[in-house]
Amino acid sequence: MILPMPYSPALFCHLNLLLLALLPAFALAQTSTNGTIELNSSLTATDNATPPSWLSPGEDFAFGFRKIDEKSDQFLLSIWYNKIPDRTIVWFADGGNAVPRGSRVQLSADRGLVLSDPEGKQLWNSGTISGQVSRAFFNDTGNFQLLSSDSTKLWESFDYPTDTLLPTQIMQTEGALYSRRSQISFSKGRFQLRLLKDGNLVLNTREILTDYAYKAYYSSETFDSSNASNSGYQVLFDGSGYMHILRRNGDRVTLTPNRALPTTEYYHRATLNVDGVFVQSYHPKSFTGTPNWSSIWREPDNICLDVPADLGSGACGYNSLCSLNADGRSVCECAVGYSLVDPDDKYGNCKPNFSVSCDDYNGQRANEGLYELLQINNANWPTSDYERLEGISDQECRDSCLSDCFCAAVVYGGPTCWKKKLPLSFGRQGSSEKSIVLIKVKKGEHTSQSPEGSSRKDDHGTFILVGSVLLGSSVFFNFVIIGASCLGFLGIYLKNPLKTRPDNDIVETNLRSFTYQELSEATKGFTEVLGSGSFGTVYKGMVQISTSKTLIAAKKLARVTQETDNEFKTEVNAIALTHHKNLVRLVGFCEEGENRLLVYEYMVNGSLSDFVFGEVKPSWTQRVHIALGIARGLAYLHEECNTQIIHCDIKPQNILLDEYYNARISDFGLAKFLMLDQSRTKTAIRGTKGYVAPEWFRSTPVTVKVDVYSFGVMLLEIICCRRNVENFGNEGGGEILTDWIWDCYQQGRLNDAVENDEEVMLIEWTNVERLVMVGMWCIQEDPSLRPTMREVTLMLEGVVDVPQPPCPSSFYSK
Repeated sequence: MILPMPYSPALFCHLNLLLLALLPAFALAQTSTNGTIELNSSLTATDNATPPSWLSPGEDFAFGFRKIDEKSDQFLLSIWYNKIPDRTIVWFADGGNAVPRGSRVQLSADRGLVLSDPEGKQLWNSGTISGQVSRAFFNDTGNFQLLSSDSTKLWESFDYPTDTLLPTQIMQTEGALYSRRSQISFSKGRFQLRLLKDGNLVLNTREILTDYAYKAYYSSETFDSSNASNSGYQVLFDGSGYMHILRRNGDRVTLTPNRALPTTEYYHRATLNVDGVFVQSYHPKSFTGTPNWSSIWREPDNICLDVPADLGSGACGYNSLCSLNADGRSVCECAVGYSLVDPDDKYGNCKPNFSVSCDDYNGQRANEGLYELLQINNANWPTSDYERLEGISDQECRDSCLSDCFCAAVVYGGPTCWKKKLPLSFGRQGSSEKSIVLIKVKKGEHTSQSPEGSSRKDDHGTFILVGSVLLGSSVFFNFVIIGASCLGFLGIYLKNPLKTRPDNDIVETNLRSFTYQELSEATKGFTEVLGSGSFGTVYKGMVQISTSKTLIAAKKLARVTQETDNEFKTEVNAIALTHHKNLVRLVGFCEEGENRLLVYEYMVNGSLSDFVFGEVKPSWTQRVHIALGIARGLAYLHEECNTQIIHCDIKPQNILLDEYYNARISDFGLAKFLMLDQSRTKTAIRGTKGYVAPEWFRSTPVTVKVDVYSFGVMLLEIICCRRNVENFGNEGGGEILTDWIWDCYQQGRLNDAVENDEEVMLIEWTNVERLVMVGMWCIQEDPSLRPTMREVTLMLEGVVDVPQPPCPSSFYSK
């Protein structure tokens, strides 16, 4: 994503032309043959058959640009083995971010290695260097070094490992390797190898967005709490091909269990693979044909079983099953009826190939035609249980899952039935698993391929499958399906008719129309108040929906005026057009005489305002999770609805939290609709003080960017757990949070914004800084500078980089 930045294009171009004119002839792309790279030398990303590179003296290693894959036009600045067929990459720059054709790397005296895009904009450099670089030397160990005039090492690639260690390389305490995200994405993945402060070498999965480390699935046990000298402090890959952990007392713990082949005849590397397995392997230097790398040792032996059933998805992504192939490597496969979210990431998350909604269960039994159960042998998702039923039969277990909208799969063992909910985590399949899983899918909407060992057990489902194959896409079959669907919808409609007045303009949906008497009984006479405001009061209640009782929150308008009636109809219309997990679900409404009520699903954890501004601060992981959920919900409203919706009143009071602390956007009473051919609208000022975008006050048309502004304010509140209008700091830091945080950001003291928040101070600081920068982009006074909510989501997920934000407003600058 490229965000507009305040600069002069003319001046930028003139400077680039001047720099190009001043470059000496030897600054052009060149190949090094003796390992020495002179100052100002450069390489350019091209897709030539033999792209220019800098070589080590023996030409064992090359440094330069490598194409990510043949289908793309993206390149990776990297180091690779130069003499073997697959030219294995062992190091890469800029966190694995790919760059376009025409990008350039140059050796600079004051900044070291400098990576720029085709327009000359700097993307990465080798970091702060104490001294002037005189030259670089690339040795045959694969270590790229920047040297001063007296040959002092100013920087070396061995100090910044990515996913691989090489012979003679040392990893210090608190050093880490990260797996790639996928075979073609070199950014940091879910697995990491770390040498902890206590001297223990561990492998663990992590939460990518916050870098939170889950429980280790391998530990070297090289720590001693009673005697620190016995603890490890370095991981050494020695020149003879053995890996060790060095203890502080000089002893070594050898990790390489087998006899290492001589490094004079074999290349060696130790890599944290995409699948989370740490492998030391070798490759012959002299060979015929195209040999592969061979493993000397690996940890763990069976990652499918060894990753602790804690937080996260396990060895594979959510809704996936992990098994081992003949070579002992893990294989991740989506459950039948599911497919990869990212087709290029086979170890990633899987999504259902059908819509998952409790709305399907209104007015009919789900096991009477909509869903079926498919059998998967020798499999389990052991951490996804949410209900255990005792003393029931196999058929009763099946029926219970089919009629329960939360049930995604079920395991039956003897008289015990375990029901499982989405997302399914820590999936595993193999001979060691004795369970038989029945996974629920919509009929006719799952893939015909299923994981190995799965079979169809539902006879009715088999009939449907055979019928589908025989009839194919015949006209007759299509008419049958359409006719059945129409009858089903007619049945629902007749069971839950809308009780609307002929002259109203509420959309006709299958939302339930309640009578005032029904809601009075459901709320016990409107006695339990959940909250109140100028709009009216919200009451807690319980209603019968289908075959079960459901908790509700009934919002009763205080008085009916033309304005409040319009807001009531707007809210019903807005929510009726939407369906997203980060939007509150409207169960129904009441429009009877002067009574106007909106009936929502009950959110057990209340509003974001109460959660974030309470006495106990939420965890950083919870804060990020909530912010991301709100961003996804707004992106849906802005870009994915058939009718684009501007919410117009995004604030913490209008964000509700369900039992899992998922954010749900609510209160659409002020929302505005945009037609497909519209991008802006004129309307009177809407929203709440402190969250209202500047353009509301300029009598100019507003766009979805007003929601982006409000989200930015709220994001900064979530980060700091402080309200936007409040007193900050001890030195008169101002009364507006956005103003104060900009000052903190500019002056390099963001730690003031999260003072006394011990958990935040312990996490990787770049994660905090990234979220603050996203917030600053969102609150730009110029709406054109604000990102879209889709771009905000990608920035929060860490998928795209966040550029340095400009000053949001002239009022914020000091």
